Amino acid sequence: MNAPLTPPHPSSPDPWQQPEGAVPGDGSWPEQPGTPEGPGTRAELAQAGLVLVAAAVAGLLLGALWVWLAPRVPLTSDSTAVLLKDVEGEEAIGADGTFVLLALAFGVVSAVAVFLWRRRGGVPLVFGLALGGLAASFVAWKFGAALGPTTDVVAHAKQVGVGHTFDAPLELGMKGALLAWPVAATLVHLGLTAAFGPRDPEPYAEPGAFPESGRFSDSDGESGTSR
Repeated sequence: MNAPLTPPHPSSPDPWQQPEGAVPGDGSWPEQPGTPEGPGTRAELAQAGLVLVAAAVAGLLLGALWVWLAPRVPLTSDSTAVLLKDVEGEEAIGADGTFVLLALAFGVVSAVAVFLWRRRGGVPLVFGLALGGLAASFVAWKFGAALGPTTDVVAHAKQVGVGHTFDAPLELGMKGALLAWPVAATLVHLGLTAAFGPRDPEPYAEPGAFPESGRFSDSDGESGTSR
């Protein structure tokens, strides 16, 4: 006697299959709960512009600190020319190093501030942070040079007199220092976003949509238990 055949189980519907006649967004398409919705492109561009302007304004503070902390290059004059008082001095290198260290610190602080303000990040925000850091470095360079000693060395030498010491203009000899802020800000912001930014939710499926582990279905629709 042949054993009765087990009636085939109805196949479970595909949870990701779009219902017939359904249009995404009209309520008939199953949505994934808890998916965070980010701002639109226009809002992201506005936020990036705000970050750029805020960073450029902060460059004024960087320039003021650079003038305050950078070492001075001493000059002296004789009756014919203006000379370095200490030929082997490293004050000029120290001024560049001070700018780089301050710019790195400002880059880290700006990246942390932007991340705390908008944890989702985004490409426009990163570009705004990088361009803002570059603009801030340029503003700091020019503002610090304007606040520092006069650039008219000859007139200054005549004013102080022959044999007297005076400070050289504050200059940035290593122009690559202008990249310290944007590079530090970009790297720190990307690192914070990767480590602590919001994660995309796992794909959602209704309970029972997938067969239990250990079950299989053959090509004839009959089901059984794996051995």
